[in-house]
Amino acid sequence: MMDVQDLQVRVDRVASKRALLLQFQIDPTLQSLSLDIEQALLEMDDLMAEFGRTFPNEVVSPPTKPIDLA
Repeated sequence: MMDVQDLQVRVDRVASKRALLLQFQIDPTLQSLSLDIEQALLEMDDLMAEFGRTFPNEVVSPPTKPIDLA
């Protein structure tokens, strides 16, 4: 069974990938994946919101600095 700390680590790991998806979303070479990227962002946001509702005293760490693809 997983405890809150383990869940926190996993949700933080997922949240840290959000910045990368945002970069992919504006990349014109990835237009064919735009629906998939948008869906992934929505699901990540839902996951983080659900975690916050389930464990209101826990905080999802914000992403670190944005990832530079240049």
